[in-house]
Amino acid sequence: MPSMNSKEIPVYIFMGFLGSGKTSFAKDILIKQGFTEGAPTLLLMCEDGEEEYDAKLLKKKNIALEEINDENLTEEHFAELSDKYHPENVIIEYNGMWELDKIFNVKVPAGWTVVQVISFVDATTYDMYMSNMRKIIMDQIRSADMIIFNRCDENTKASDYKRGIRAVNRRAQVIFENKDGKPLEFEEEAYIPYNLDADVVEIEEDDFGIFYLDSTNSPDKYDGKKVKFKAMAHRPSNYGKKEFVTGRFIMTCCEADIEFYGMKCVYPGAANIKDRDFVIVEGTLKKEYYKEFEGYGPVLYADNVMLTSPSERPYITFD
Repeated sequence: MPSMNSKEIPVYIFMGFLGSGKTSFAKDILIKQGFTEGAPTLLLMCEDGEEEYDAKLLKKKNIALEEINDENLTEEHFAELSDKYHPENVIIEYNGMWELDKIFNVKVPAGWTVVQVISFVDATTYDMYMSNMRKIIMDQIRSADMIIFNRCDENTKASDYKRGIRAVNRRAQVIFENKDGKPLEFEEEAYIPYNLDADVVEIEEDDFGIFYLDSTNSPDKYDGKKVKFKAMAHRPSNYGKKEFVTGRFIMTCCEADIEFYGMKCVYPGAANIKDRDFVIVEGTLKKEYYKEFEGYGPVLYADNVMLTSPSERPYITFD
């Protein structure tokens, strides 16, 4: 931890695979926009990108460029660079193929404080990376404060991508840009596989993940809706006698990333339900404040809860 007497030196970490737009973004904010306003800045580059920096322009902006490899990503080397340049800002352009623990576990010089982590995603290769290197890209998304999808066009599945991100990172700002780097606005409505206009909205077991995400991200849309679905019960110790959680174990990335996702359910007979019982619940959703999320979300007021057989699938996905 930095000393209380140390001047805070903001550290910005740019994550993403080779060609994801990290360098283009850095050049834009540092050189064109003058983000650091001439203050001594240390730019640490952890891989050779498709674009190169102009050393003269960097020097003109009082920015020192240093290359970091797998061997000198150490506490000692960071201390040497800090003593050499005395930076007032630090920007780390991180290697997208390195484990994130490498950077987050390094003890940094006194005062260095990570203030923002930005993950860059090439929209044209996102599906391929999700199919072949899902864990790596999801780790980057999970750690980010801001996620920038670039090279977007009218075929970009923005709503689907945003929904998947919300599954693992509710706090991050998600931005979509076209090939020229200009922000794009997409319709927020994503496809949902059930009829929200039905008298009772019946959610199939495989669709619970989509239902959970959509209802927690857009509680206004579900406020007052009658729903019916199969779920696993969870009895948190801090819940009242008439409360339990209805949810499922959901795999967000790989089998190492399976978590229980659920929503609060209010039911007079909740005390008779055991932890991990499978139930079919039917009731009305209401938008209420969630202390856990520091915001609003759906709460299910159940009219009927019926015990049922366990699911054949130990977990589901958000797809």
